[in-house]
Amino acid sequence: MPEAFNVFTGSPWVVLSRPFLEFCVFGWDNLPRTLLMYFTNAVLSEEVYFHSVVCNSPEFKNTTVNSDMRYMVWDNPPKMEPLFLNTSDYDLMAQSGAAFARQFNKDEAVLDMIDQNILKRSQNRVTPGAWCIGGKNWWMDPCSRWGDVNMLKPGPQVKILGDSVQRLLQDLSSESNQCR
Repeated sequence: MPEAFNVFTGSPWVVLSRPFLEFCVFGWDNLPRTLLMYFTNAVLSEEVYFHSVVCNSPEFKNTTVNSDMRYMVWDNPPKMEPLFLNTSDYDLMAQSGAAFARQFNKDEAVLDMIDQNILKRSQNRVTPGAWCIGGKNWWMDPCSRWGDVNMLKPGPQVKILGDSVQRLLQDLSSESNQCR
């Protein structure tokens, strides 16, 4: 084991801030490059690199939230992979506050339910947003014309996601959310 830094592991599913990624790319100290070289040939390096960089960096180590914000259903006892989600999982998944879910079979009906009920996406169309300025008739795609693509208009699920993020941030000061 290295003496210059500690090794931390975790989920490969991470949400990273722009300042942290700039630190990893531009590395105003040599830590990101050092760890990149160290973990280059490591098995499952995606489960160790970012965790080790953030937890060894004084600037970022207290910014961690130990949640990958994913809805998953596991066997009991858990196996290597979560179960495939289907329509029977939809209600709990939609109310979970998770921003992401896994895993799904290709063409699973629950994906259409997510598109229609949460994303308000019509079949064979993009997910509509405030930037859609096309006609709002039944025969016309509202996203056939684009306005300001940076305009955000929260959908109905934002309240559930917001509550979930608030709970995570309230727990931020607890010891369980710190690098250790």
